Amino acid sequence: MPDRDLSRHAADLAGRAAGRMEAEHAWFRELGAADRAWVRLVAQAGISALLDWYADGAHPGPPPGQIFASAPPSLAATITLRQTLDLTRTAIATVEESVPELVEEGETQALREAVLRYSRDLAFAVADVYARSADHRGGWDSRLETLVVHAVVRGEANDAMASRAAELGWDEVTDVTVVAGLLPEGDPGTAVEALRTAARTLGRSALGAAHDRRLVCVLGGSTDPLGDAERLADSFGDGPVVVGPRVPHLFAAGRSARAALSGVDAAPAWGDAPRPVAADELLAERSLLGEGPARRMLVDRVYAPLRDHPSALLDTVQAYLDHGMVLEATARLLFLHPNTVRYRLRRVGEVVGLDPHDARDAWVLQVALALGRMGTGPRLWRGGR
Repeated sequence: MPDRDLSRHAADLAGRAAGRMEAEHAWFRELGAADRAWVRLVAQAGISALLDWYADGAHPGPPPGQIFASAPPSLAATITLRQTLDLTRTAIATVEESVPELVEEGETQALREAVLRYSRDLAFAVADVYARSADHRGGWDSRLETLVVHAVVRGEANDAMASRAAELGWDEVTDVTVVAGLLPEGDPGTAVEALRTAARTLGRSALGAAHDRRLVCVLGGSTDPLGDAERLADSFGDGPVVVGPRVPHLFAAGRSARAALSGVDAAPAWGDAPRPVAADELLAERSLLGEGPARRMLVDRVYAPLRDHPSALLDTVQAYLDHGMVLEATARLLFLHPNTVRYRLRRVGEVVGLDPHDARDAWVLQVALALGRMGTGPRLWRGGR
């Protein structure tokens, strides 16, 4: 008949187990005093439950997960699942070695078998505790992630965003870009998780969220945003996938987000736009939407360098575009040799990266020159008067 008062040994065995934990696990010695005390209490609860269970006949029952009820939830964040299993093995080994002290010689085998069964159930209980903790943490992280992405979209680089970003481990992430496209069919949460998983396979940090009908991805650690976006494009729905400019850190990502989202709206105007496409390749289309930053960038990058060039590049390319991109007609209008016009048009490509002979580039040039002339001419019209 088993000893009905085995639990009186629990405190002593827990003390021995704690001493063994300190001797065998260097990381345990580095824990704070409060955490070590909690581990000892959990160990004592587990050993006491084991001995009570055995004394009561070792009947089959549910895993002994209740022994973790006394521990604070933060302990699961301090000690990993693997470390917890190591501590469990240490505690169980301490009990096994003490079996001869606990029962008579004829009963030692029965107690050892009971300890083996209990340790198996205890391992499942440990895994269950960590699984539930991960589910809870995952749900909280998803909500936090959505808040951060929406703050980026709104351009709110404030203390609240900084705190939330730090919780997600983004306080030191660099080389950030925003990729935006349409949501695929189905559950938005599933789409965000698929996008996040795809980014992880690339070795990138990623925050994702649904924003209206769009899927927004804040990508970190990306030195080749367009190349990374190409590998992530299948995670988005049909339609354009637009890559905002790369910025140094998360708190400057509002500019990238605005460009990417504006690009998603503007991209349909360019029927042959690649997927993905850089937001800066859509400056002309974004300008047609009335986006001020896109207009200023197009004027600064195209109109101003041509206007300020000493070789009259602005007048030459304007005449070329106005006369149907016909070289000879342009030369006659400007009283220039065709080779001079040819040379100046080639210089246009070198200065602003747009080829006046290419239909797409010629249209971008037309928009840029029109915006530039509107910005520098007299403003006499006052809408309606």
